[in-house]
Amino acid sequence: MPGAAGEQSVSIRLIVNDRRHQLEASAGETLLGTLRERLALTGPKEACGEGECGACTVLVDGAPVASCILATGSVNGRAILTVEGLAGTGELTALQQAFVNHAAVQCGYCTPGVLMVLTALLDDVADPSEADIRRALAGNICRCTGYQQIIEAALDAAASVKP
Repeated sequence: MPGAAGEQSVSIRLIVNDRRHQLEASAGETLLGTLRERLALTGPKEACGEGECGACTVLVDGAPVASCILATGSVNGRAILTVEGLAGTGELTALQQAFVNHAAVQCGYCTPGVLMVLTALLDDVADPSEADIRRALAGNICRCTGYQQIIEAALDAAASVKP
């Protein structure tokens, strides 16, 4: 999705789900657009387009970001993880399996973003409390589940990976 005529573009390198990519990106191109339209990674969703709902959340160098408002050029040389990259081995992660076990998926639209913020939380906090999980989810809107199944799934996943 290169920019309009006359718009500057830059050559960038990305590592997305452990795969290296080199591409030209226009100044106005968002990371979400690059992922969905150019790399065919449709897990991150566009809902609000303003970084408020969390549906577009991906991890950049391990930190959750709203990819709908992040310029592709700003992630040059960085590692991006999308929901498609979570189960790189082909098996569900503990968190993904906990979502299945707790029926934490309803319509599924918010699920990729929710999985990404909770993945980042579980990577940083070995034994998160319910309050930790609620704080992590504060930027992710879910209209279907009421969050309780999501919270239970996250607690279960954290318990299953404790040493």
